[in-house]
Amino acid sequence: MSMKKKILSVGGVFIVGVLAGSALMYNNSFYHTINDALGKGATQNSIGNVGGVETINVNGMDLETAMKAVQEQRAQLLEKQLQDQIAAVQARNDQIAKLNNYQYKLGEVKAGFPADAKSDYLINDNQKETLRIARDEAGITAELPVNKGELEALVSQVKGQIDALSNSQQMDMLRLQSLSNKRNEAFETMTNFIKKMQDSRSSIIGNMR
Repeated sequence: MSMKKKILSVGGVFIVGVLAGSALMYNNSFYHTINDALGKGATQNSIGNVGGVETINVNGMDLETAMKAVQEQRAQLLEKQLQDQIAAVQARNDQIAKLNNYQYKLGEVKAGFPADAKSDYLINDNQKETLRIARDEAGITAELPVNKGELEALVSQVKGQIDALSNSQQMDMLRLQSLSNKRNEAFETMTNFIKKMQDSRSSIIGNMR
């Protein structure tokens, strides 16, 4: 076997191995993306814009370059999803903080009632204004309470909203951790892939000497 054929053979075996490993490591959609882009007409395929990540045009790319581009896009997509999830968690935290403030103001008004106040005890205008500001900051559209009975009912309602958001927040944090792990894994995989390709080139060049 000539040296040129030997080099091509070694390189081809390595690429096929990396492709097989990638197919196992990623999901089926990743494998089919590679298969469609490279095995079924690479000159006419591109990996489209997903979640704001730039389109990858694989037109004229060799196998190594195309696979590297796909891995880079996967890492970028996970990074984008992670940033979006962080923003969602922060927004939920802000909403919980505003609802807690509204609940606190409701408690302040309730604490100002006489000890023997009945449920029809009226809230004065200053108290209503304080509650209106806190309500608007929390983005709540419910009517302001006019007496002690309505205020107590509203306290329970706001508490329920805070509890619901807190439960959702726990799920958000789990998803955030999962996305963070996947993002880190994607960057690690991409780094290892580049290193393996560099090692392969070094080995091929060494065999030619």
